[in-house]
Amino acid sequence: MSDRMTNDAHNLKKLIREAEALADESMIAFSRLKQAMLQARQNPEVEVADGQRALMRLNQAEAQALAMSGSLLRVHDELSKIAREKMIDDNVPTEIPAEAVSEAHVTGGMVPADS
Repeated sequence: MSDRMTNDAHNLKKLIREAEALADESMIAFSRLKQAMLQARQNPEVEVADGQRALMRLNQAEAQALAMSGSLLRVHDELSKIAREKMIDDNVPTEIPAEAVSEAHVTGGMVPADS
């Protein structure tokens, strides 16, 4: 096994973890935003319906972020499979449980038709 393969594997491991962390950070930011929006809506001067469409759109964004996170987890799993196949390094592959990367898990039990 070449040094280049080992270096590439370690770089990919670092970059996928960075991407996963950014996906998590976006979900944390959405959560904070939602909390602030709901708190602002509790102001007696704000109508009950104010911000409802914004909250609905934020929920859509959160669902998309969760789907992205699941997709990144599947990318991570595929890269780990390659690392194991190439026997690059015992410390590079990550074991990801099958249920964590299943389409049914990510989509709430619904598997997209093109799968």
